[in-house]
Amino acid sequence: MKVRRSLWGRKKFLPWLSLLGVLCGCSYLAHYLRGPLPCRAPTFCKYNVSCSAVYDLHPEELERSLVIRRKEVAEDRDETLRDLTADCSLFLRLRGYDDVCATEQETHFQLAYSLVVHKSAWMVERLIRTLYSQSNVFCIHYDRKSSATFGSAMEGLARCLPNVFIASKREYVIYAGISRLQADLNCLSDLLEVDLPWKYVINLCGQDFPLRTNMELVSELAGLRGANMLETCRPSKYKKWRFTYHHKQKNWDTPQITWLAKSAPPHGIEMFTGSAYFVLSREFVVYINSSVVVKDFLAWSKDTYSPDEHFWATLVRLPGAPGEVPRGEPDITDLMSKTRAVKWQFHEKKLFYPPCTGKHVRGVCIYGAAEVRWLLDSSCWFANKFDPNVDPVAYQCLEEILQERQKFLQSNATSIFD
Repeated sequence: MKVRRSLWGRKKFLPWLSLLGVLCGCSYLAHYLRGPLPCRAPTFCKYNVSCSAVYDLHPEELERSLVIRRKEVAEDRDETLRDLTADCSLFLRLRGYDDVCATEQETHFQLAYSLVVHKSAWMVERLIRTLYSQSNVFCIHYDRKSSATFGSAMEGLARCLPNVFIASKREYVIYAGISRLQADLNCLSDLLEVDLPWKYVINLCGQDFPLRTNMELVSELAGLRGANMLETCRPSKYKKWRFTYHHKQKNWDTPQITWLAKSAPPHGIEMFTGSAYFVLSREFVVYINSSVVVKDFLAWSKDTYSPDEHFWATLVRLPGAPGEVPRGEPDITDLMSKTRAVKWQFHEKKLFYPPCTGKHVRGVCIYGAAEVRWLLDSSCWFANKFDPNVDPVAYQCLEEILQERQKFLQSNATSIFD
């Protein structure tokens, strides 16, 4: 297979990298943490803020972040990442990848990521950099509609980072269509071909960001003991139409309902709904990759609306599936699942959580700096949505705080994991 061939050299390289990470004394990103890079540097823009003060909700620092939002935001250009990755040694040094360490616990509990992205190359790189460990593996699926510059930047990341690769098959991703689900499935299939015994796979998009360090994720996922983590609920009346009727897609448009009734799901499958986001065990991914029932259900789902929002939620309820959530168990709602913190505007009105301090887009909050503490103190592992063009300080501070936390945790790894 193409992915297996392209990663063959990497399979020999990754164990060596992990050993080097353990032996390197964990010099903690010495290149990257020397100080903020100016906007004219060949990376992304960084802003003069105290992230510890932002976390502490210091009024003056929050006011500074608002001034930055109004006056100082500069676009991070895909071209700079494309050009920087043309010289891999420079890229690795400037971004601190050559100083990343892996503890014994991280090395023995490897994680895989499926990244379905289409724009904002530096956001993708910063997401990977925050989660990066030599023991993890990343599959990038970039949309076939993406710009040539963005695609070149993604290819550059895969060329420079030995445990990052591009999906062997890429889709034209259409909102609410089967292509969004297929993009993740393509990466999952490729990740099973990689000769790394990863334990869990997590799917992400370009506007996601972690709320936990790699060490914290390793600790919390190990506690799942083979269970999966995702939203899975009995369908509401509002959502049933999505899979009760055929939907038709023309060109690159969102699928449209036809009001022609669909047949019942195959194999007596009971429908559940959730979100597109998951944390799945390797055993579960192996199961869905080989199951005839899953194959038939995928074919049945192709003319539904937003199939990724019922596909995973339904499969995790299948009797006998690894890490199964029995059908008789209560719903696991978006407020209960740890996969993603998403701040819906209608929940804010019901006081489930504090108001959005960034900006609402289609009813979802793009986070502001004043929400950094709330996010990091939440029980969720990742959050959505972020946009440095809306609030670059929120993004920057999460990044900096998590890197500092990873340093601290690695320096105390023995006591933490004893």
